[in-house]
Amino acid sequence: MIDPVADLDSVREATERLLNAAAALDNAAVAGSSRLPGWSRGHVLAHLARNADALVNVFEGRPMYANAETRETDIERDAPRPLPDQLDDVRESGERFLAAATADADWSRTLELRNGVRDAASRIPFRRLIEVELHHVDLGIGYELEDLPAGFTERETEFLAERFDGHKDVPPTTVADDCGRTWTTGGGAAGGPVTVRGAAADLLGWLAGRRDGSALEVTGGPLPVLPPL
Repeated sequence: MIDPVADLDSVREATERLLNAAAALDNAAVAGSSRLPGWSRGHVLAHLARNADALVNVFEGRPMYANAETRETDIERDAPRPLPDQLDDVRESGERFLAAATADADWSRTLELRNGVRDAASRIPFRRLIEVELHHVDLGIGYELEDLPAGFTERETEFLAERFDGHKDVPPTTVADDCGRTWTTGGGAAGGPVTVRGAAADLLGWLAGRRDGSALEVTGGPLPVLPPL
């Protein structure tokens, strides 16, 4: 069951965890490469801040981003900043997000994100939690998929399985972790049914495009190639 208030608490905790870890960096490390192709750690931090402000727009009934070009331009503009500016921006934009999320108690209303995606207000805090947790991993500063809270890993695996459900490029696929939990996804492409088994962190890494799936056991066909998120 979605609990947006609990998710907001998790967002606070995850943001503080990220900020505390990033505070140990220096300006050279911020300018260094993240795990995301073509992005420095500064790009990741700038994206996190601008995503928080974009979700404020969503809660307040404005377009999430003016357009795709503005989104990319803002990240490129903010990426080279020194570490203190980056940390202040992530912290302050995160506080703006939390304030906007709690300004209206109607969690049942439907909100519009980008690219025509619509979702219940109650699910937006978890979407923000995904951004903070996965991009903490993307910074490449010692926080790994195995370090993610177990409850988050399970929910994000379910979220991604739902996202790819019925996708035209993904065959019928069962995802099974080493705790006995299973999810079904895909189904729009020929082939399969395929079963993909592995450790929870490896499964999440594959679904989220953070790992290549080489650690997974696949039966019924080749490992499905997932579309980009």
